[in-house]
Amino acid sequence: QVQLVESGGGLVQPGGSLRLSCAASGTIFSINDMGWYRQAPGKQRELVATITRLGRTNYADSVKGRFTISRDNVKNTLYLQMNSLKPDDTAVYYCNAWIVSTQYWGQGTQVTVSS
Repeated sequence: QVQLVESGGGLVQPGGSLRLSCAASGTIFSINDMGWYRQAPGKQRELVATITRLGRTNYADSVKGRFTISRDNVKNTLYLQMNSLKPDDTAVYYCNAWIVSTQYWGQGTQVTVSS
């Protein structure tokens, strides 16, 4: 069984930074695409950023230039560096990974941007 565990969320002031991590564990031979999604209260879950195994990235327009997604294929870990955070970035952030043909989700980590 595969588990994804996020960490690094918290409360930060507008303009601040946070770094999220997502560690995959279990029987894993290879992880294909990975990504971060977020869901704000009363809104649908939305894509934040994705990254292929070879490092090709894709970002939502709302985070381009502020967030950076990266991964460590040896450690099976995904990262999201978030800079210049805004109150609109407040949400639960979820890690996502495709392993073979199965999609896995983490339990989510809360990010709150407020003064």
